[in-house]
Amino acid sequence: MSPPEPGGEVALSFRDASAVRDGRVIWSEGTFDVPAGSVVAVIGANGSGKTTLVQMILGLVPVASGALRVFGRAPGDGNDLIGYVPQHYVATAGEAVRAVDAVLLGLAGDRWGVGRFTAAQRQLARTTLASLDAEGFADSRLSTLSGGQRQRVAIAEAMVAGPRMLILDEPLASLDLGSQRETVLLLARLHRELGLTILIVAHDLNPLLPILDSAIYLLDGHAHHAPIGQVVDDDLLTHLYGAPVRVVHTPQGELYMRSIL
Repeated sequence: MSPPEPGGEVALSFRDASAVRDGRVIWSEGTFDVPAGSVVAVIGANGSGKTTLVQMILGLVPVASGALRVFGRAPGDGNDLIGYVPQHYVATAGEAVRAVDAVLLGLAGDRWGVGRFTAAQRQLARTTLASLDAEGFADSRLSTLSGGQRQRVAIAEAMVAGPRMLILDEPLASLDLGSQRETVLLLARLHRELGLTILIVAHDLNPLLPILDSAIYLLDGHAHHAPIGQVVDDDLLTHLYGAPVRVVHTPQGELYMRSIL
């Protein structure tokens, strides 16, 4: 996927930013811009601070030092511009909830109960599900849906308020290969049609490589951002994951990462 044109709007601006948890610096010296309209992976070894970075963007964890701006605003001030899909979506929504009602929470997550949403809001929830090819199970309980279907509901909930940025935490985890492909194609369509900025926290980059243009990577206690072609590198990924990684170029020119045993 081609990166956004240079000189355009900046979605995320880090200036010598650092992250601290329990009095310990997790990463520091983050200085880079993420252009609006980018599709960006967030990668790093376990404990490197990926979740903390997302929480900083959402304003849930303060920037320990330096500065971070989200579409020119302080973190937390622009959350109306961000749709967030957590990793353990069903655990937060409740398996007995209908898909359409779960999507309504994306409009007013602090309110719940029959009759508290307007007819227009309920129609918007159904329209959003339909735009993601999920109208067929709008009235189904989450407990009856497949992993791929639940992921569509999660994305619909994040999208219903019309955000400009979509953040997904391990969206392909626990999905079979077919559902992974469908989810990646859906994200590609949302990016293409809406120009969304998309951040994807991921361990396995392989299914996402066709849609990524760059990556934020947490390495040696520092935050970096680079084009995906520079990040998908044998030496860098081996260093990042602490295990041998080989990047393979297919005859079609595609990239594929594999570990070396």
